[in-house]
Order: sequence, then structure tokens, then C-alpha cells
Amino acid sequence: MEVLTSRVLLSPTDPVRSREFYRDQLGLAIYREFGTGPDRGTVFLLGGGLLELSGRAEQPPGPSVALWLQVRDLPATHRDLVANGVTVLRAPRREPWGLDEMWVADPDGVRIAVIEVPADHPLRGRTGS
Repeated sequence: MEVLTSRVLLSPTDPVRSREFYRDQLGLAIYREFGTGPDRGTVFLLGGGLLELSGRAEQPPGPSVALWLQVRDLPATHRDLVANGVTVLRAPRREPWGLDEMWVADPDGVRIAVIEVPADHPLRGRTGS
């Protein structure tokens, strides 16, 4: 299988509230919108991927769904998100596996891991080996 692009699909219980959260509180850029009215679909840029909000769910997806978002500067992102009214579920901290992580949630309770990969972490890759 050759994957050319990818996206996460979420059907929020309240599309307007979720669109405002991802656009205004997280500050994600809109890639495209489709449809009309309050339930219109919105696709957000997520670095190398996309997040699509479309449709309307009767109930939230539950704890089995989570997003993993890597940022350059976790302390600055934490300050920005708090200033934008995002509820932080867990403040930034260094995890035993070496990543700096904090957790927030969208209006439906979808957990979002916000990650900074430290300069000396193996995920950064190695050069000159």
C-alpha cells in the first residue's frame, strides 16, 4: 500500500463548538471547508496530516480515540492554550520515555497529547553514526 496523504476523521456532537475549539482555541489552520450551514465539514492542517470534522455524532467517541500533536516549544504552547481557554488535563512534564508531554481535551473529551521531542531524544534521529 502506498499512502499519499492521511487524515483523522472526527464526527463531533456539536460541530460548531468543535470547529471553534480547533480553530480558535488550538489555533489550527483550516485546509478546506465543505458543505454549508453550521454542520459544514472542516479540514484542519495537522503538520504532516489532516484533521477532518464532519457529520454529527450522537455521543462522543470515548477514551479509545486520542490525537498526538508534536510542537516545537511546549512551554510556549502551554501558555498560548491556557490563554485561549483550553482546559489542560495534565500540565507539561518530562515522561520516563524522554518526551515532554501535556494533555488537553476537545469539547467531546477527545484527548490530545501535545508533545515536544527534546533535542537529545532518539526520535530526533542521529547523524554522523
